[in-house]
Amino acid sequence: MKGRKPGRREAMADHDIEAARDIDALVFDVLGTLVDDVAGIRAGIGELTTDAARAERLYALWQEHTDTEQRRMMAGQRPYLPADALDVETAGVVAAAAGFDDDVATVAALAHAAHALDPFPDSVAGLDRLARRFPLIALSNAGRAELLGITVRAGLRWHLALSTEEARTFKPDPPAYELALAAVGRPPERVLMVAAHAWDLRGARSLGMRTAYVRREGREEPTPEDRFDFVATDLTDLADRLLG
Repeated sequence: MKGRKPGRREAMADHDIEAARDIDALVFDVLGTLVDDVAGIRAGIGELTTDAARAERLYALWQEHTDTEQRRMMAGQRPYLPADALDVETAGVVAAAAGFDDDVATVAALAHAAHALDPFPDSVAGLDRLARRFPLIALSNAGRAELLGITVRAGLRWHLALSTEEARTFKPDPPAYELALAAVGRPPERVLMVAAHAWDLRGARSLGMRTAYVRREGREEPTPEDRFDFVATDLTDLADRLLG
C-alpha cells in the first residue's frame, strides 16, 4: 500500500525544521515583537485626552518624533541620545501638543507608560519553548535600564539581553546587529533575527543574518519584495516551525 503523499502544509513544516538545523542562535526584537509598545504608548496618551481623533494624532506625533530623531542620530545630524532620554524628550513634545506645556509630572507619566509594557499572549511560552534548544538574545532599541525593566515586568526569558545603547545607535544601523553577532560568535548565516518589523529584518539581512517575520497587528507589513526565511503568525507558530 502506497504511503500518503505529504500535503503542502506538511511539506512546508518539514522544510522549516530542516532549515532550523542550520541555526545556532535566535536574536529577538523586543518592542512590538514580544511586548506591546503601541498599547503602552496609547494608554499613556489616553490620560491626556478622551477624544479618539486627537489621541490618534498625538500617537502619530510620538511615532514621527521618535523615528525622525533616531534617524537624525544615525546620520550624525545630532548627538546620540539614549532611548530612555529620547522617550522623555518625545513625551515632552506630545504633552506640549496636548496642552500640558512644562508639566513635569505629565511628561514623566507619559514616558513611564511607554516603558510599562505587557507581553503578547504567546511571548512568554514561546520563548520558554525555544530556549530549550536555542540560545536566545534580545536586541532592542530600548535603553539598558528600560530593557531590564521590560524583561522583568513581562517575564521574558533570555540568555543574553543587549541594548543598542551599547553601540550608541539604533536598529537598523548595522553596528546594532553586529553587537548580537559578536556576542553569539557564529557566522551571520547561522543566526536568526526574529521581528515583527520588516525594516528590522531588512537591516539584519543586509549583514547576512537569517530572518523570521512574526505577524503582529498594527505593525509594518512587508512589501512584495521582502523575503524572509520564516513567516509565522505568532511565537507559538514560530516555535512549531523551528522545533517540529
